[in-house]
Amino acid sequence: MIPGIRTACMVLVATIAAAGTIVPTRAQVDSEKPGVIVMDDERVRLSEIELRQAGPASIAKRLTVPGTIVPDAGRVAHVSIKVSGAVADLRKNIGDDVQKDEVLGVLESREVADAKSEYLSAKLSNELQQDLTSRDKSLWEGRAVPEQQYIKSRNAAAQTEMRFGIARQKLMALGISDAEISGLPQAPDRMLRSQNVRATISGRIVERKVELGTAVGRDSLETELFVIVDLSRVWVDLAVSATDLPLVREGQDVAVAVRGIAETGSGKITFVSPLLDKDTRTARVVVSLDNAGGRWRPGSFVTAKIAVESHDAAVTIPFAALQTLDGRKTVFVRTKEGFEARNVVLGGRDGPVVEVISGLAAGETVAASNTFPLKAEVSKPGDED
Repeated sequence: MIPGIRTACMVLVATIAAAGTIVPTRAQVDSEKPGVIVMDDERVRLSEIELRQAGPASIAKRLTVPGTIVPDAGRVAHVSIKVSGAVADLRKNIGDDVQKDEVLGVLESREVADAKSEYLSAKLSNELQQDLTSRDKSLWEGRAVPEQQYIKSRNAAAQTEMRFGIARQKLMALGISDAEISGLPQAPDRMLRSQNVRATISGRIVERKVELGTAVGRDSLETELFVIVDLSRVWVDLAVSATDLPLVREGQDVAVAVRGIAETGSGKITFVSPLLDKDTRTARVVVSLDNAGGRWRPGSFVTAKIAVESHDAAVTIPFAALQTLDGRKTVFVRTKEGFEARNVVLGGRDGPVVEVISGLAAGETVAASNTFPLKAEVSKPGDED
């Protein structure tokens, strides 16, 4: 053999032998099974591919309406006073969280002092008269006094008890609690002219309308001291057009989203106004929305999607699991070897969930995220051709 040709043959044999020792990658398209990507569990984990199981779900057709977050009208309290006086102490400020019946401030009022003094006087008179009546009853039973004297004493006791009850009711009408009334006989004199201003609901103070020394009550214009709002539940105010109104009814589910926030909320329609606005020809629709986390801020503009009709779908998957291959919708189904690219026929979509009519069975597992690299692997053979 010619030396040059012999050398070339030896180089070719060595090249072929070296090519046979190349280790295939963990994720590659199986040439014998087009559309199948070989990938073990470790590779799936490192690729951060989320796996989701196809299964049944309710798919709703939704009407999209803009709306605004507002406080729940039943969870707003305007703390007002029922007497005239001056602000002697302020214990809470704007932004503070408060509990129901917690003291927000203290007023000094001559009207309160007069009412408390009247109550204490009536209480003392009633106690004395009740003692006298008990004594006269004993004497009458022992025939030591005539019956007429006992009857007069009993009538006097009924009158003092009535005046005592009226004095107590007057204090309660002024906003003084039972506990404060019960503690009046032991209270220091300076407390007679003081009245505590208490929170009527639990929530957060959003307005404080007075300062120390402010005159309040009937002799001044200011009777509202604080505004408290409980934002653990809010409303979504929607304006639904007259043409869409027949599709909307109380009790329907509503999905709520704010631009720039990935999370969505869900609530139910609690009120559909029977009246149309004469200018906009829209009706007010109110959605009650849970806000325990405090992420729905009143004044925010939102998009609400009202579920006007729905049906149960046997097979659904996350919409993010879909890719488009050769113009057809495709999902990557988890197999023993890795993933199989499979064409599917879709039905309706409800937000992040889409119905699969054919091509996938309930219980099968699909790649629900980071599916673009899988699409790239499947597309390689076609690109090389």
